[in-house]
Amino acid sequence: MTTDESRTNGGSEDRNVSDVEEYADLGATTENAMEIAETSMDRVRELVPDETLADRIRQKSVHATGDSEFQYFVRFTGEAEDEPVVAGARAVLDERPIVTDITMVKAGITGRGHDCPVQKAIGNGAELAKQTGMTRTAASVLELDRQGTYDGAIAVIGNAPTAALALADCIADGTRPAVVVATPVGFVKAAESRKRLRQVAESYGVPAITNVGRRGGSGLAAGLTNELVHVASDVRSGEADLP
Repeated sequence: MTTDESRTNGGSEDRNVSDVEEYADLGATTENAMEIAETSMDRVRELVPDETLADRIRQKSVHATGDSEFQYFVRFTGEAEDEPVVAGARAVLDERPIVTDITMVKAGITGRGHDCPVQKAIGNGAELAKQTGMTRTAASVLELDRQGTYDGAIAVIGNAPTAALALADCIADGTRPAVVVATPVGFVKAAESRKRLRQVAESYGVPAITNVGRRGGSGLAAGLTNELVHVASDVRSGEADLP
């Protein structure tokens, strides 16, 4: 995800972008920031193929991590790699809710290019966590699922492996998100939680984008979700088509 100081710069200068032909990234608003973002993505495209929608997710993963090798760690469920990207872009166009696990991921979701309501799971399920001893993020996911929040939603997990495991259990029990983006990070249960989520998503036909290995994190999850928004924006403007 592009770090862009212009997000904090308020004022009419940020909004006066009519003289710029296109946005290189949905986070950039000033001409200088867009130039930086476009140059960065040009360099990424030299390292990552630029042929499919799935390639756009791989590009964003490299952009978000600063690691050209990360493109090989991204995984997609479905018969074709593009399926989760198509499902995610359609969910954005349908203005489906975006539900993140923690505040940091929510903060990284762009506010431009979509009209999806964005909410975080953390902060829900406090009583369940207290009663059972499970993590607050896992309890939060279960509480929102009890409310029906995840059905048809864009479910994004960037930090907590236990949230990914809880979401996997919800899917196994019948919950059907529109798409899942899950990149929880860490040395304990992170890789295992993503593997479990991939297996469950594959079994129940839920489109999902995850990665293998210990790496991941909030910035990556937000960046991949923002790319779904960017794809949807390109579809809306006629620059891209969905199969």
